[in-house]
Amino acid sequence: MMTKIRCAIVDDEFLARQYLCDYVSKVPFLELVGDFNSPLAVMDVIKNSEIDLLFLDIEMPDITGLDFLKALDNPPKVIFTTAYKKYAVEGYELNVVDYLLKPFSFDRFLKAVNRVTETMQSNEKSVIEIQPSPKLYNEYLTIRADRKHYKINYEDLIYIEGQQAYVTFHATTKKVTALASLKELEERLPTAQFIRVHKSYIISIKHIDALEGNIVEICNFKIPVGKSYRKKVEKVLGI
Repeated sequence: MMTKIRCAIVDDEFLARQYLCDYVSKVPFLELVGDFNSPLAVMDVIKNSEIDLLFLDIEMPDITGLDFLKALDNPPKVIFTTAYKKYAVEGYELNVVDYLLKPFSFDRFLKAVNRVTETMQSNEKSVIEIQPSPKLYNEYLTIRADRKHYKINYEDLIYIEGQQAYVTFHATTKKVTALASLKELEERLPTAQFIRVHKSYIISIKHIDALEGNIVEICNFKIPVGKSYRKKVEKVLGI
């Protein structure tokens, strides 16, 4: 069975969002997370790695789709949906998967979505061949990325962020992204030192500064706490 591709729609026109929602509903392997009338409204969804694919309009009031995409550090796959041909070259320079010119047919939409699946499968295979999973030891872990082997001491590791098939290790002196399973890391990391607080985050207990509402403050970072993890976090903090 094909893995679901989580997607979101960003377009300031209501009717454009409606027909895209209809197209998405016809594709069994697409799961619509939400539709938004502004790029700014989808920021939290992208930050929390909740989507794999973004259908993004270009000309919008708050910020253009092009400028929004340029501002993202770790963007999902993107398919531009626009009424203007003039941005095509710049769009492809940003490595978007496809460029759909409104109004487009369902067949053309499906062709673009199929390109996403091909790209994701190709990327996953190449990463698996090049980057083995991190190795965990008593006081540190080693990660292979960028043709190097990185050593990160547990005491220096601040938090781990899940990003689809990848995770990013945020330490006091470095940040490393590699292929890994957040679930496997949760099971194998020392439970006295690390705690999972969200489906996309594992944090160091040592570095926690404060808990306010559903946000953990840790070394000047703010990490969301998922509802199902809240009680465990409170227990660790003795609340």
